[in-house]
Amino acid sequence: MRLDKLLQNVEVLQSDCAMDTEITDIVFDSRRAAPGTAYVAARRIGANGHDYLDAAVENGASVIVAEREVPGAPFVVVPDGNRAMAVMSANLYGNPAGSMTVIGITGTKGKSTTAFMVKTILERAAGCKVGLIGTLGVFCGEEMLEAAKNTTPETPELHRLFARLAALGCTHVVMEVSSHSLDIGRVWGIPFASAVFTNLSQDHLDYHVTMENYLHAKAKLFDMAPAAAVNIDDPASAYLLAHTTAQKLRFSAAKADGADLWAERIDHHASTGVEFDAVTAAERCHVRLSSPGGFMVYNALSAIACAMTLGIPFRAAAEAVSCTRPVAGRAQTVDAGQDFRVIVDYAHTPESVRQMSETAREFTKGRLISVFGCGGNRDRTKRPRMGEAAAAYADLLVVTTDNPRFEEPEDIIADILPGIDRDKCPTEVIPDRRTAIRRAIALARTGDTVLIMGKGHETYQEVRGVRSHFDDCEEVEACLKRGAVHD
Repeated sequence: MRLDKLLQNVEVLQSDCAMDTEITDIVFDSRRAAPGTAYVAARRIGANGHDYLDAAVENGASVIVAEREVPGAPFVVVPDGNRAMAVMSANLYGNPAGSMTVIGITGTKGKSTTAFMVKTILERAAGCKVGLIGTLGVFCGEEMLEAAKNTTPETPELHRLFARLAALGCTHVVMEVSSHSLDIGRVWGIPFASAVFTNLSQDHLDYHVTMENYLHAKAKLFDMAPAAAVNIDDPASAYLLAHTTAQKLRFSAAKADGADLWAERIDHHASTGVEFDAVTAAERCHVRLSSPGGFMVYNALSAIACAMTLGIPFRAAAEAVSCTRPVAGRAQTVDAGQDFRVIVDYAHTPESVRQMSETAREFTKGRLISVFGCGGNRDRTKRPRMGEAAAAYADLLVVTTDNPRFEEPEDIIADILPGIDRDKCPTEVIPDRRTAIRRAIALARTGDTVLIMGKGHETYQEVRGVRSHFDDCEEVEACLKRGAVHD
């Protein structure tokens, strides 16, 4: 594509380059700069592309797009590199998002499950062909097209995926929108039709520093959509409701004042999940979900509310959401015929650990044996709070490693332990996660529940920057098949 076409709708402050230059790709990593590429100096997590301008020039980028002049190279000056890259990426792929209905879901917890629920509603209640982009990967209908690298892909990658989904005939795309992507402008310019807020609790403070910054980043999504589904049981909703002009549909699992959609007659079942009545001022519809936990009620309400903002009738949405299949790594039961329950879940924040532990405690007749760790090079302040949340419900706690990344596992564990009252909750420290899982399985007896938290759907473990295959469900299955129980 010619550079002048690529820069359409980009605010250009200054340029010194040939506008008929042919560009075949947009890159933000100077190592990928080459003839035919436009290198955009964009702000990323932990890096600023302006620090690598010399490398991009040396590697032969055909044009440098930056927030300042680049002497000795063809350049374009823009006020914001991230926003410029977003518009350029959309142009490169023919603005595919504009040809589809795009739904954005944000919040600390529940994004993945809510996204799959919205997808199910659109498919079953409206007959749409739906793509999904999120933590679990990229999907078109039932087919997984690609594994996920980030919850929200980098901008050029995101628009490439939009183009692929459009080419496959998708009319709708449901996507998880992370706070990082909102803060740095990764999703700038996407014409969201509806935005969903699930909840807000402590996470990513290594990046955002304060909860206020975290909330303000989330709130940016609601400036980008004409309609919003908002969980008004969460205190953060007050800020969102006050600072968006979107048409709002408020939902609540507690029948809060002002709710347009709420839940009644919530009934939890250990083996079959949870059921409840979804209610509006005019209608009521029974919903049955196959996964347990009060948080599943919120996820379902989020999805129904979102569907309603898109014009899908309440009853059709409520009936369809019951057809959602369990999502990998979200309260996932591993059953090999053993006489105790094993659950694998992605809980990795203090609030999600508390919620999942509380849910498991409710339906456990025997002991709750919990296994968890904390990720390295992330918010350290949440580690003791996660330990406290897990210990509040467990009869036995096994503290281990999650993804230590570039930290030492022992240092991470040392941050966790102060939050645990080991006199009230017996605790074993086993840094090797495989050994920790085996230990928990071996300790389980009839009627117990083994709850393994932190990695959920992930199929890797990252140690000192190296990723190796590791799947909690596979580890559990291997233990159960070997009969490594009841030591």
